[in-house]
Amino acid sequence: MGVALSNARTMGTSDPSSLERRRFLGVAGAAAAAPLLASAPMSACSMLGDPGPLFRISLAEWSLHKALFSKKLDNLAFPQKARQLGIDAIEYVKAFFKDKARDSEYLAELNKRCLGEGVQSLLIMCDGEGALGDPDSKKRAQAVTNHHKWVEAAKVLGCHSIRVNAQSRGSFEEQQKLAADGLRQLCEYGDGLGINVIVENHGGLSSNGKWLSGTLKMVEHPRVGSLPDFGNFRVRKGEMYDRYQGTDELMPFAKGVSAKSHDFDEAGNEIHTDYRRMLDVVVQQHGWRGYIGIEYEGKKLDEDAGILATKALLETVRSEMEQKT
Repeated sequence: MGVALSNARTMGTSDPSSLERRRFLGVAGAAAAAPLLASAPMSACSMLGDPGPLFRISLAEWSLHKALFSKKLDNLAFPQKARQLGIDAIEYVKAFFKDKARDSEYLAELNKRCLGEGVQSLLIMCDGEGALGDPDSKKRAQAVTNHHKWVEAAKVLGCHSIRVNAQSRGSFEEQQKLAADGLRQLCEYGDGLGINVIVENHGGLSSNGKWLSGTLKMVEHPRVGSLPDFGNFRVRKGEMYDRYQGTDELMPFAKGVSAKSHDFDEAGNEIHTDYRRMLDVVVQQHGWRGYIGIEYEGKKLDEDAGILATKALLETVRSEMEQKT
């Protein structure tokens, strides 16, 4: 997954592409109407005006990747699908509308469907736009620029963040410096539109909690954050980082949380991740009160059943926690 660096900055008003971007944002924003709910990550229930549940549940689009890749479902139908599954907040995957980032009519239609279903857009997961920590300065700069359109799309859709990757090459320390520089530049662009840049543990050194948390510290920008994923702690073949330790290290930077699931036992528990232990880290130890996104990747259950099994488990553990408080 990508990460980038260089001296690229937001272009001035005299640049034609900058003017076009602002024109796009204006048209799309007017067409979309106000995105239904607050776009900031809800890290405190008080933002909702009432205590509400201990945490809320969203749906990562990747949970439906089989249906989407087979064309049984398309991105515009995602809000309705989430609502059918009893979920009112969604996390997009760029791959399923990869040529629509600056298509104002498409984004307006997507906003319209979200509004009609009462579904909130939270973030866009972005892959394949280049390595933000590439050792080649020109490639790093290009990767930063490649992500700009998704920052803009996130703004139009009322999201709070785009999720990027922290891919680089070199030593442990060299990769931290490169990734931090690219992330900082992208955060500076996101700052102008009020969009966060968050990094998931997503393979390689990014799945090393110490490396990624250290990298995020080096960015030194309020827009940077993490998206701790319960299951993505495979650093390389044969090397797994402790998922509970890694989540603990990433939660201080969290602007989102991803509940990865694969398989369940007869009692409905995920067999790879102890959700009670994990949610104790996330909710009790770190005080997370925002959305936790379902990301089902299993093969034994179909996608709908896997999503619902994950939702039921999150609700069960949440209820247990609420009864203790």
